[in-house]
Amino acid sequence: MIGRVAGVVIGRGEDHVLIDVRGVGYVVYCSERTLAALPAVGEATALFTDLLVREDLLQLFGFPTLVEKEWHRLLMSVQGVGAKASLAILGTLGPDGVGRAIALGDWNAVKAAKGIGPKTAQRVVNELKDKAPSVMAMGGAPDVAVLDAAPDRAPEPQTSAAPRVAQAAQGSGAAQAEALSALSNLGYAPGEAAGAVAQAAGEAPEADTAALIRAALRLLAPQS
Repeated sequence: MIGRVAGVVIGRGEDHVLIDVRGVGYVVYCSERTLAALPAVGEATALFTDLLVREDLLQLFGFPTLVEKEWHRLLMSVQGVGAKASLAILGTLGPDGVGRAIALGDWNAVKAAKGIGPKTAQRVVNELKDKAPSVMAMGGAPDVAVLDAAPDRAPEPQTSAAPRVAQAAQGSGAAQAEALSALSNLGYAPGEAAGAVAQAAGEAPEADTAALIRAALRLLAPQS
C-alpha cells in the first residue's frame, strides 16, 4: 500500500497531478479543491494517498490530510459512491463540510456535489451518520502546504499565506474534536454530540474549544 508520496510537481491535469519522487513519476488523482491548493509545477509537495486496485487498473488518490483520506474511504463504502463521486463530494464540501452534513443529516448539501443524486446523497447520510463522530474526532492533520515534502533537502521557509490558512484549519479541526470528546464524556450520544458540534462550528468557524462546547450545549439543551 502506498500511503503517502512526497516529491516535486512535474505535471498537472484536470483531475490529477504528476509527482516526481526520486525519479519515479506518480499519477495521483485529486479533488478540484486539492488540485487548486497544490503548488505550481517545479515545487515540492506531499499527499496522503489511497491505492485503488482492480483487475485491470491501479489508481492513486491523493488527499492533503489523513482526515480527508478517511472520509474518502468511508464514502467509497456507500453503495453507488465510487472514487469519482467521493472526490466530487470532498471537492464540493471539504472534509469538515462532509462531517457537518452527515452529522446534521443534511443530504441536500451532499447532493450539491456533481453527479450525486438525491438517493445516493441520502444513503451517504444514513449509512455514515454513526461513523461520522469518530472521523470528526480525528481532528486536523497537516495540510499539503506545510508538509515536509522534499525528500533530499530541508524544507524552505514559507512566505505565502498558505501556512497560516493550514494552521487555522488544523486548529478548527482540533477544537471540534476536543468539543466532541467533551460532550461524549458528559454522556451525550456520539450522533447528537457530533451534530451539535458541527452546527456550532458552522455558525462560528473560528470558535475555540470552550466556545464550541458552550454553543453545542445550548443546542442540546431541552427546548421549553
